[in-house]
Amino acid sequence: MTAHSGRGIWMRVIALIAIAFGLLTIREGGAVLFFDGAARAAAGSYVPFVLWFNFLAGFAYVIAGAGLWMRRRWAAWMSMAIAVATALVFLAFGVHVALDGAWERRTLIAMTLRTLVWVGIAAMAWRRSTAHAPTTREH
Repeated sequence: MTAHSGRGIWMRVIALIAIAFGLLTIREGGAVLFFDGAARAAAGSYVPFVLWFNFLAGFAYVIAGAGLWMRRRWAAWMSMAIAVATALVFLAFGVHVALDGAWERRTLIAMTLRTLVWVGIAAMAWRRSTAHAPTTREH
């Protein structure tokens, strides 16, 4: 096995993580948003803008994961955009909490996890995309 094929395997693993994370996010968020029942009751004092962002971002996770699987350069940019958007929503959640808005501890844990996961995915995708970028020489 060469170093190059080892990188390819890791990017496939990362892509599968992104896709699985996206599908779970869509399922869980959709259950709270669209179905009255156990999922909504278990969600407690969820923060609507965070829930909607995460639900919609789940689709972006799947698309980014597919792009990473296919080794598309745009997937690194998309991963970076997801990481930044998630961090901004996390910041807005912090403002919501500071203003005494209702919230659940698991939202804090989930947003921390999402932010860390996507910063990690974006960093790895960016490193992979720049490692294969053509270099230019100045004359």
